[in-house]
Amino acid sequence: MAVVVRAGAAPLWWLGVVAAGIGVVPEGVTGRRIGVLAGAALFLIGAAVVTLVRRGRYAALARGAARAGKYDVLQDRAVTVRVWRRGHRWWLLLGWAVALGSAFAVPAAGGMLLAGLGAGLRLKAAWLGRLERTRETLLWVRVDWLDRRGGRPAGKAVKGLRGTGVAAGDAAPGGARRRTAALV
Repeated sequence: MAVVVRAGAAPLWWLGVVAAGIGVVPEGVTGRRIGVLAGAALFLIGAAVVTLVRRGRYAALARGAARAGKYDVLQDRAVTVRVWRRGHRWWLLLGWAVALGSAFAVPAAGGMLLAGLGAGLRLKAAWLGRLERTRETLLWVRVDWLDRRGGRPAGKAVKGLRGTGVAAGDAAPGGARRRTAALV
């Protein structure tokens, strides 16, 4: 579940950083100083909103998680990330173009908002990781409940979660890549 949340964090963050960096170049209608200050406020607000929205739904789904059965189809981390990013690439590109275009009115603000959304997703994935560690179970969304584009991990189609041990799969709690120890 945290993998799906975390899949959009890196692209949003990096596209936002690039858009903010390029967006500082034009003077804009408001001027650079006001644009950067507004962007900082939008960064914080965007990160807070994304981090806190639908937390109750995530917690309720986690409380009702059932043990993954033999016939549940669970997807690898790399596949989940690739499917989500391919399914949302046009939305990411559109968001980047809007953030870059808004720099002519308010320099860097749109890019900083986009980066804040990515940071908020990363914080939400970290919160889910802490939830998984306290329950000592990895939370999974069945693949058939996600749509072709990667879906929403707490959307209407998701009726419940599946749980496995923390050593299962290739994802660590919080959706990060599992680090394997080097064999000596």
